Amino acid sequence: MSLLCYCSLFLIAAIGFTELRAQSPFHFVDSANLAGLTVPHFDGGSQEPYLPALMVTGLALFDYDGDGWTDVYLLGECELFSSQKQSTPRLHPCGNTLYRNQGDGSFVDVTEAAGVRSGGFALGVVAADIDNDGDQDLATSNFGATELYINNGDGTFERVYLEASESKRTTPFGAGIACLDIDNDGFLDLFVSQYVDFSVERYNEVAPKSFPYPPGPKDFNPSIDTLYRSLGDGTFSDVSETSGISRFPGPSMGVVCGDLDGDNDADIFVCSDANLNQFFVNDGTGKFEDQALLAGLAFDVNGNANGSMGVEAGDYDNDGHIDLLITNYSQQLPVLYRNLGSGLFEDVSRRTRVGREVFAHTNWGVGLVDFDNDRNLDVFFANGHFLKNMKSIDDRSAYRVANTLMANDGRGRFSDVSKSSGPGLEVVESSRGAAFGDLDHDGDIDCVLLNANAKPTYLENRSPAIGSWIDIRLVGTRVNRDAVGAKVQIAAGGHKQVAMVHAGRGYQSHYGTILHFGLGTAASVDQIEVTWPGGVVESFASHATKGTLILVQGKGL
Repeated sequence: MSLLCYCSLFLIAAIGFTELRAQSPFHFVDSANLAGLTVPHFDGGSQEPYLPALMVTGLALFDYDGDGWTDVYLLGECELFSSQKQSTPRLHPCGNTLYRNQGDGSFVDVTEAAGVRSGGFALGVVAADIDNDGDQDLATSNFGATELYINNGDGTFERVYLEASESKRTTPFGAGIACLDIDNDGFLDLFVSQYVDFSVERYNEVAPKSFPYPPGPKDFNPSIDTLYRSLGDGTFSDVSETSGISRFPGPSMGVVCGDLDGDNDADIFVCSDANLNQFFVNDGTGKFEDQALLAGLAFDVNGNANGSMGVEAGDYDNDGHIDLLITNYSQQLPVLYRNLGSGLFEDVSRRTRVGREVFAHTNWGVGLVDFDNDRNLDVFFANGHFLKNMKSIDDRSAYRVANTLMANDGRGRFSDVSKSSGPGLEVVESSRGAAFGDLDHDGDIDCVLLNANAKPTYLENRSPAIGSWIDIRLVGTRVNRDAVGAKVQIAAGGHKQVAMVHAGRGYQSHYGTILHFGLGTAASVDQIEVTWPGGVVESFASHATKGTLILVQGKGL
């Protein structure tokens, strides 16, 4: 081929690449420093690659003081064992950090005043009105006992430890954590996924034989997940055994709850690391059976049990069913399970082209989010390996890599637009938890990322062509106050969308209690229909766009 032909092909490729970059509808900047989100994560600083320290943790976006602005709660660890040797100097207090959103683009650290620091080893978090008193409480899963922070309504919290039953004698290794109402009695219950029975003794036994990788989940016995039932008086009872949950141990990680099979009760999907995923189907009374194999959720389309990390729920194809998107270990595709209805799912990862670009990397946090308000859910992946020397083991990936943003074309296919979506997507860290919400009240969804041993990333959405939108917050009167488990369907501009209220999702994180709907060019919402937990359907009047609509149960048409 002549030099002229080579030059011509290069010019065509360059023009095509420029056009592709120009077509990205998104633009994000990292505003963490400007906003004051600057306290770095600390993983405990151990010289040994213990599993709890490698997993790192998640975060929560929620309104802790009820002022209408979304606050940020970032988890962090303290020393895993008091006798461990530290390899990393600590310049900031260990533990969790609560940032109050001041409404002017800045955040202030209120951790000590609120009483939510914790000196433990936190791994997962959920926020919800657990006691039905009108404010948001917190619960964290830990390497150790689960911690519950009850909101006093005055900007402070009271900490309570939840103990598991006496039959569980090993140290709890909590991961994903979520709230749900297992029996529709109006009180939120608490599910805590447990990883493995980790001990230093077992680690020391296996470590000499595991080079170049440290001991992993298959080197330890799987744990039994924990389900706490609310007694309605602020206390909880461990019903893991009586509910059937304890019959299905596994190396559990991310979790999401909701009515996924259409029978009006809350089910539980659990990611399992290098094992079969679990789909705990509720019989309506709070008793569960693992039906992941029957539902098509246990494996990917090739029959592989992947290293599943986080899970997101959303209707990516606008067919009225809530789908599931799973992040996985490096050299494994993320898996998008399309909900076929009636409790059946189909792996459509290859058909939709979701996640091909992140195949080489380990993915953790995940979002199905309409970033440009065009009525279609886009995809965000938080990437980064847990091994600091990963590059020397496998040069296809690294400890720190950029995150990935994929645009939904409205026809059920995704394309990677990360490199053309602004400087925020150029940040290179080892990201774990990702949470999404409109932090600056400008009508589009932003993203906060927890990065291992680094400060967080605050991806402020400054996309130029943002469509119309509406936010919906539900208030239950005959169900739990946050209406966790409710499904909302809207009709606007000839299109229908659905979304579900979840408490706990992604990679051991919490976000999205207020439902955000992008509406494209629609000037108003024509119809709103709420299916409350338990199945009661209520319709509400049409409403103008670009605002937050509060829907109170029993106040509909």
